[in-house]
Formats: sequence, structure tokens, C-alpha cells
Amino acid sequence: MVESKIKVLIVDDSALMRRELRRMLEEDPEIEVVAAARNGAEGIDLAKKFSPDVVTMDINMPEMDGLTALQRIMLESPRPVLMVSSLTQEGERTTYEALELGAVDFIGKPGGTVSLNIDQIQKDLIFKVKSAAKANLLSGRTARIRRRRSNDTKPSVAREKGPLLTGTDSGKIIVIGQSTGGPNTIFDVIPHLPADLGCPVIIVQHMPGSFTPGFAKRLNDSCAFPFKEAARGDIIVPNHGYLAPGDIHMTLGKRGGGAPGQIVRLSPTPKGTAHTPSVDVTMESILAIYGSNTIGVLLTGMGADGADMMVRIKEAGGRTIAEAEETCVVFGMPKEAIRRGGAEFVLPSYKIAAKIIELVKKG
Repeated sequence: MVESKIKVLIVDDSALMRRELRRMLEEDPEIEVVAAARNGAEGIDLAKKFSPDVVTMDINMPEMDGLTALQRIMLESPRPVLMVSSLTQEGERTTYEALELGAVDFIGKPGGTVSLNIDQIQKDLIFKVKSAAKANLLSGRTARIRRRRSNDTKPSVAREKGPLLTGTDSGKIIVIGQSTGGPNTIFDVIPHLPADLGCPVIIVQHMPGSFTPGFAKRLNDSCAFPFKEAARGDIIVPNHGYLAPGDIHMTLGKRGGGAPGQIVRLSPTPKGTAHTPSVDVTMESILAIYGSNTIGVLLTGMGADGADMMVRIKEAGGRTIAEAEETCVVFGMPKEAIRRGGAEFVLPSYKIAAKIIELVKKG
């Protein structure tokens, strides 16, 4: 029996963009564009009429903008919304506002609203539409409500960061991989880690390079210890966080001349990975150095990036945590880690920070 196609509604005020998005999407045999709207108001009506599996939503439109339409859709006929707009590259604040309002993910138009290079987003667009179609809209919302009501999860963030606690070193390292839904889910974890955690934290998020600087700033603002976008040559130290830059692979290597500590390396290779940055690539380099002192965490996302390395971390004596289905926006990457035997612990997002602290503090 042939599975039904993914039904997509396109909302964009540009006739050229509507035509090009339809063409790119319908070149995939698993996707069908059921309607196209010229503004947010039309988008709301067509979402109710056609009940699409996914809505692609422009932001800057006449009559009703994309953020307003997004809010209305999530209230009146909730479904996965993927923001597709040049503003998601030029205005990071707008992008994150859309995510906070309920958008599943985002993709930027290259070079402006009308671009001759629009085809360069086709692969990413199709992947994200398929990811969005699998999204569990209630999971993240329910998790956040339960977390707020919980009496045993108090954020560790101080408004003013104290002295940098580089001396408390457990010898361990935490590496977190995430994709669709990750930019919101990670805030169920990071704010609850203490300033004296005792090890560095590495995050690999599938995200374009134009967005990772802003994402790193948001992490730093919510975190009890300093968090930054990793740069080539950074020395990894305890009680600091590092976000892998977008569009390039991040690995750790030993410093030259026998100097202590590990150094950040950035490279376009290996080629052919499903994602750049790749969770597997980063985890592999970390495991090679830290061995059984590696703590691997895999959060929400479509696909299997990180699943194989979670198995290897566990086999090497490291500890592994996969996000449970109940809080995953897309139960893909964690599911694969669990299926392959790479998850020692399977926990909802709001319980992961406590487990990380426990594993770091253990001898």
C-alpha cells in the first residue's frame, strides 16, 4: 500500500517564490502542494480548508504578517509550520520569536526575497518539510508546562555570572547533539546546569552558520557559565560551553608540543555527511580523546545523526542519554540511538540536566 503524500500549504506574498517553492517541493514524489496563499490571512483560511500536514510561512507579508498568522494557526488549527523567509537570516530575533511562538523549524531564502540562487535551499527545504511532518506539536509544549510546575527543577542561572570556575575539572566532557526542535528543547537542559559543573559542554545543532552566533548568545544568556560559538583554536576548558558553528564540522584535537587541554578544529571534511555540522563527526573526535569520560546526549531531531556514536560511547564505558519520545518534537535521532542500543538512559527533556549533573559528579 502506497503511503499518502505529505500535504503542504505555501504562504508567501511573492508569486515567484510561491511558484519556485511549489516546483522544488513537488520534485519530491512524497510531497504534494495542496494550496498557496498570498498573505497570512489567506494562509489561515486555507489551513482550515485543506488541513495540510505542513505550512511553509513567509514572515514579511502585506495585510497579515507571518508571525501573526503563525500565532493564529497554532491557536485555531495547530499544525507544523516551517518559516521560510529572508528575514530568518537578516533578523535573528524574528527567527527565534517564530520558534517560541510554535514554529517547528526555519529556512532562509538565499540572497533576498527573490533570488536566482533559490535552488540551493531545495535539499534542506525538502528535508525540513519531511521533518516537520513528523513533528509532535504537543510534546514540547507539555514538557515546558510540566517543568514549570515541577518543584524539583530550579534554574541554576545567576543574572550576573561570577568568576570563571575553570579549576573544578572532573576530567569529563558533555557532548549534546540535536536537530529539529533543538533550539527550544535545549532550554529545558542548559539553564539547569550549575556554574561549577566541572566539565565543558559541547552542543552540535543542525543550523546554518548565519544563525549559530545568535543561538550561542541565547545559550550564554540562559546559562550559569560562559557559552560561545566555538572558533578555530579555542582551548576547551571546564565550566564553559561551546556551540559548533554552522556549515562546517567541529572536532577536538590535542594541542601541539604536549600542551595540556584540547583545541577546537574546524573543517569542511568529511564530505557527504547528512548534516554539516555533524553530531557523529564531533562525537567521534571527543570519544577518541576522552574515552570513558565522555557523556553523550541526543535530543530531538529527524534522522540518525549521532546514533552510531552513542553506541560507541556506551561501548567504551562512557555514559549516554537519549531524550524520551514524550518530549521529542521529532523522535528520530534519539529513537535510532535507543533502537541500536546506544542509550543508557532514556529521559524526558526536563529530567536530563539532573542526570547530567549526577553523572559528572560521580567518580
